[in-house]
Order: sequence, then structure tokens, then C-alpha cells
Amino acid sequence: MKYSEFKNVSLSIVWFWLFIFALLPFCLVIAASFMAHSDTHLMQMPFTFSNYLKLNNPIYIRIFEKSLFIAGSVTIICLLLGYPFAYIIARSQSRWKNLFILLVIIPFWTSSLIRSYALIAIIKAKGVLNSILLAIGLIQFPLPILFTNSAVMLGLVYNLLPFMILPIMTNVERLDNRLVDAARDLGANRFTTFRKIIIPLTMPGIIAGSILVFLPAMTLFYIPDILGGAKSILLGNLIQNQFIISENWPMGATFNTALTFLLATLLLIYVFATRSHKRREWL
Repeated sequence: MKYSEFKNVSLSIVWFWLFIFALLPFCLVIAASFMAHSDTHLMQMPFTFSNYLKLNNPIYIRIFEKSLFIAGSVTIICLLLGYPFAYIIARSQSRWKNLFILLVIIPFWTSSLIRSYALIAIIKAKGVLNSILLAIGLIQFPLPILFTNSAVMLGLVYNLLPFMILPIMTNVERLDNRLVDAARDLGANRFTTFRKIIIPLTMPGIIAGSILVFLPAMTLFYIPDILGGAKSILLGNLIQNQFIISENWPMGATFNTALTFLLATLLLIYVFATRSHKRREWL
């Protein structure tokens, strides 16, 4: 078989796979979002826009705002923690660099569900954290961390921080040191160099990491269930409840479609930011 024929066959298989397991299910979800709820069937005709009109429900709006707030806060925290860590690893020339990268990747070897349950043993009333703080006398009573929004944010940061570190680290490694040296030769101090040279050049990594953190933070449903309890209902929990508990598949598909278009918008922002960054480099 010639290379061109092998290439065509391989691409055909990939496109067929994507059509069957990605595009077709997504189209079915969109179609389901325009159908009506039924007590006897998963959904029923005729097509209707009522599901999208229900998105104006104050309860849904509150859940969406809360999800945006928590996901945005988690993204900012991951950025503040992850950027220095990624920068130090990428610029490190020591033999410990590979070990640091391994420490970032190790969490992927264990299920995030198991890690979330392990976090309960640390932050619960009689957990490791409260026991240590009580033993050294910093607190008189256990801190009520578990089953709060703070516990949910802690769990999300704990699970999603590597997704912020890796894209930024990749961009920092590709940073042209000549630009940094030129800025310092022209009299720029370290803060000015960091603000005007390093941050703009690593902006694609920042945007990519923010997207990789923000979207899972909006949709992960088991972390709010485990660490937040019934008090923490986010968008992921809402979609899960519509499909599994309420069995309202059209409404669940509507939330999922709205979230997918939010994902597409963020990805477009990333693409435009990357293209403008490359255009500035070319100029």
C-alpha cells in the first residue's frame, strides 16, 4: 500500500470514528434539547423552544452564577499557584527538573474520585488538618471546612492544578531568552521584564490552562457531591440531576448544549489569542 493510500485510509477511519462517537451524539443532544418532556418516554415531539426559555428561571440563573463564580475563582487560584511553579520548573537547569515534572504528572495516575475521597480524611472535623491545628493550639474548635463551598473549591484546585501548570510550562520553555536579555540591556528591571515580555509571550499558555481548568470546574459533578454535599449544586450537578433523577432528558440536553456553546466560545477566544500572538511574533 502506498503512503498516500495509507494516509487516506487512516484519515477516513479517524473521520468515521469522530462522526459516530462525537458529531452524531452531539447532534442528537441538540435535537433532544428541542423536544418535550414525557412521563412515559425519554422525550416526545413536537419540537419546541420552551426548554431554552426555561433557562431564564431564577433558580437556574443562580446555579449558573454560582458555577461561574466558583469556576472563575478556582481558575484564578490555579493560575496564581500554577504560574510560579510552571515558571520555576521550565527555567530550572538542575537535575531535579524531571522529578518536578513527575510530581506534576503523578496525580493523573490515580482516579480523581479517589483523591477527592482522600481529601475528606484531611479536611473533615476530626481529620488530619484539624487534628494538627488543635494539637499545636492554633484553633480551639475544629474548622467547618467539609460540606462548604470552600471545600468544593479546594477539591477543584487540588484536582485541576496540573492542567494549569503543564500548558504554561510548555510556553515558558519555548520562551526566547534573547528577548529577556534585550529588555534587561535596555534598562528594564525584573518586574517590568516579567510584565511586558514574559507575560505577553506566555499568554497562550495562560489562556489554554485557564480553559482547561475553567470548563471542568463548571461541569465536574462528583466533587461538589462529595465535598460540598447537598448545599453545593453546580451546573454539572444540575445536568446530572436532569438526566438521572428528574429523567428530564430534553432539559438536561438543553443545559448541555448551552454549556457546549460556552466551550466553543472559549476555544474561539483561545484560537484568536494564539493567532494574534503568532502574528506579533512574525512582525
